[in-house]
This record gives sequence, structure tokens and C-alpha cells, in this order.
Amino acid sequence: MDIDILSKKKNKTLDRTEVKFDCIYSGEATPKILDVKSKLVALLNTQKELIVVDSIQPQYGQAKAAGYAKVYGSKDSLEDIETEHIVAKNKEAEVADEEESTDSEDISSEE
Repeated sequence: MDIDILSKKKNKTLDRTEVKFDCIYSGEATPKILDVKSKLVALLNTQKELIVVDSIQPQYGQAKAAGYAKVYGSKDSLEDIETEHIVAKNKEAEVADEEESTDSEDISSEE
């Protein structure tokens, strides 16, 4: 999967940078939001907690998707501005990992 940054726009009012990108994924399924988020963190050199992938729209007949992400200046501004479902959509795997580790601890303590 390759990501090409098309534009970056600084939005000082909302303390964020808005990023439009193309995601090229030949021979693969449309990438998950969390996979794209990890790749964007590396490309934009930012913290994982400050970036929100808002949308990924696949293009019909092509192994390409247009995406939109927001990089916030602080965690407080992210929590104040973003809706809960967008934040949850970007944190789903972390919660699942915590639940799995809790389950494995319960199993090991029973033995």
C-alpha cells in the first residue's frame, strides 16, 4: 500500500492540518482505517493520538482510494472538535487489543 499526499491545509481556527491523500493498493483489499492511519503517522511524522482518518473512498474499477485525514495540534483540541463515532472508529483496534490482553491474563491466572 502506497500513500500519496495530495494537499495539506493548515486550519488555525480548529488547530489542525487537513490532509487529502490517495491510497494505492494494487492486488489487495481496500485498506482499513487503522492501517492507513499507521502509514500516515510515519509519512507526516506525527503522534498516533493526534491523527484522525475521516474517510477513505475507493474509486470504482481501480485499486485506488481517495482519503481525508486531520492532524490536530493537541489531544485537547481533537477531543473538543471531533465527534465520538469518528474517534471510536480510529481507536477500535486498541480497545480490542486491551480486551484480548485482559482475557489472556484471566486465563493465565486461572491455571
